[in-house]
Amino acid sequence: MYIAIAGNIGSGKTTLTEILTKHYGAKAYYEDIDNPYISDFYEDMNRWAFQFQVHFLASRIRQTMDMLSDGSENVFQDRTIYEDAHIFAGNLHQMGLMSGRDFGTYMKLFDISTDLIPKPDLLIYLKSSIDTLVRQIQKRGREYEQNIDVDYLKRLNDRYNEWVDNYEGEVFIIDKDNMDFVENIKVLDSLYKRLDEIHAERPAVRQASFKW
Repeated sequence: MYIAIAGNIGSGKTTLTEILTKHYGAKAYYEDIDNPYISDFYEDMNRWAFQFQVHFLASRIRQTMDMLSDGSENVFQDRTIYEDAHIFAGNLHQMGLMSGRDFGTYMKLFDISTDLIPKPDLLIYLKSSIDTLVRQIQKRGREYEQNIDVDYLKRLNDRYNEWVDNYEGEVFIIDKDNMDFVENIKVLDSLYKRLDEIHAERPAVRQASFKW
């Protein structure tokens, strides 16, 4: 089964990926945070938005192709190619930080790539308030993230919620404000149950939506 974990910056995607990978003895594919444009981007978003997003898109395409050729029975992915386009690149364009010409080029690359890859069997969305995101970002202490504007996080959150509401596929929502799976691992029991069902019923088509 192919399971993707989605969520805003600081929502806990990597931590959940680690937990699920260990629980299922599965293969994990993590978000590439070694973007050579990342420091420049946070210093001058208008100048580096296109390069920043194209690098992530290329990295995600390469990762997804590696997943397809890997042959592992169970795969968990930390952030999806869909978020790169619909959340981050789309937000930068909406903010006027990526020109219409650049965004059009970006989306052509995105559309071509998504025609070649499958959708996840399940999308897990870590829904978090801004306060929770800021607290987690400060806690993990990545230097390049410490100057992220709160309004920027809010815009991403709004786009995430809209995208998930219109996502064509099965979504399992975890409310990180009220259900912290790090402090209480038992909150994952419902998720484990659904993942076990998906594993048992493959390759059946699943389009229902679940919420924690």
